[in-house]
This record gives sequence, structure tokens and C-alpha cells, in this order.
Amino acid sequence: MEKAVWMSFDLGVRGDYEGLYAWLDSKKAIECGDSLAFFKYDVSEDIVESLEKEIKENVEINKKTRIYVIFRDAKTKKMKGKFILGSRKTAPWAGYSGSQEQTEEEEL
Repeated sequence: MEKAVWMSFDLGVRGDYEGLYAWLDSKKAIECGDSLAFFKYDVSEDIVESLEKEIKENVEINKKTRIYVIFRDAKTKKMKGKFILGSRKTAPWAGYSGSQEQTEEEEL
């Protein structure tokens, strides 16, 4: 079954962009802005596990590799997002609104 997938990627300065771009090209992905792609993915099992496995087979992964996918969950029919490689980091806009709680550090 084909599933629509949006993929955001950050491979760092020395990441394997050629490997990822070749893989995205093989999926006929379309560009949706800096480091964002959309493609249809044919999958019959867990989409996250399948994407992670396929990307690891085609792209050289390092500790800075971050890939986030957005897709419709087959069971709940709701949109979901998940890091398949890497994890979330502090947003560059964190603190700009001035409404964030300030925590006071104390010496123990």
C-alpha cells in the first residue's frame, strides 16, 4: 500500500547527502523547501521500521544524522511524526516570545 510521507533531514556538514539524494530520487520525491521532501512509499509493514531499515541500507549514518518523517497512521488515521534517526534538539526560536518560565538555579 502506498503511503504519503514528508521527510525532514539534517545530516550535518559531512553527511552522506549523495546517498540520501539518490535514495530520494529513486522514490521520485519532490522538493518542499530546504531539507524537506515529499514522496509516496510502498509499504506493507510498519512504515517507520521499514523507512529506517531502507535508509540505513542506502545512506551512511553518523551521530549527527537526524531524519524526521510525517505520515498518516494506518490504525488511528491521524497524522503522526517521528524521528527515525536522531532526536529533537532545542529549537533556534526557543525563548523569543518571552513567555517561557524562567527557572532559578540554586546551589545544593
